[in-house]
Amino acid sequence: MIARLLKRPAKSEDGSIVVEGARKATGGKGRTRIVMTMAVFFGIYSTITGRLVYLGFQNPDLSGGPQSRVTASRPDIVDRNGEVLATDIKTASLFAEPRRIVDADEAIEKLATVLPEIDYEQTYHKLKSGAGFVWLQRQLTPKQQSDIMQLGVPGFGFRTEKRRFYPAGETSSYIVGLTNIDNQGISGMEKYIDEQGLSDLQASGLAVAKDLKPVQLSIDLRVQHIVRDEVAAGMEKYRAIAAGAVVLNIKTGEV
Repeated sequence: MIARLLKRPAKSEDGSIVVEGARKATGGKGRTRIVMTMAVFFGIYSTITGRLVYLGFQNPDLSGGPQSRVTASRPDIVDRNGEVLATDIKTASLFAEPRRIVDADEAIEKLATVLPEIDYEQTYHKLKSGAGFVWLQRQLTPKQQSDIMQLGVPGFGFRTEKRRFYPAGETSSYIVGLTNIDNQGISGMEKYIDEQGLSDLQASGLAVAKDLKPVQLSIDLRVQHIVRDEVAAGMEKYRAIAAGAVVLNIKTGEV
């Protein structure tokens, strides 16, 4: 008798018959899924890494930044003896490039450790705006700038600006006036100087510190100190709401 030898079908642990071909097919599909999943994750991480590297080599896009007048210089204001009443000093201001911010929440949390007064919601909207440039904090102290630099947040940067400093303080403030945060005159002589053409020079980029001659006033800072002390004493003595004084040269009538 001629007999044919047949391979017995494989059985699972519960006794059911397992078709060998089906097992191989199932195993192949499983390996394919694993390979595809790994490829997807690899592609995602490669894209993120490539984007970070690309942004790291890009120059800051300041096209949305402030005009050059923000950091434009102003002339010194001096009294008749050359004593400085107002001058420019350099200060650092913090800006961000939202397109380079990876995690806005983390960036704000770190920044709040140095600037606890920042508005979280407003800052979050700035960092998520997708703009090329946004201000975060103007006119930082040197310590604040140093602490923020140590945070190492990608997308944060500093721009050197000018701010106005008044050595005489309140003694001559009502004459000299004030400037706003963009270093533009808003009152007193500061505003008058802008109205005489300084703002046009700043807008054209021609207002360079070394080319601006000091503006000399007729007041004497020494006399101003004396007058201020006397007026303050008179207000306190007579409980006045306000007071004023004018000093004249009795020989010439000069104020």
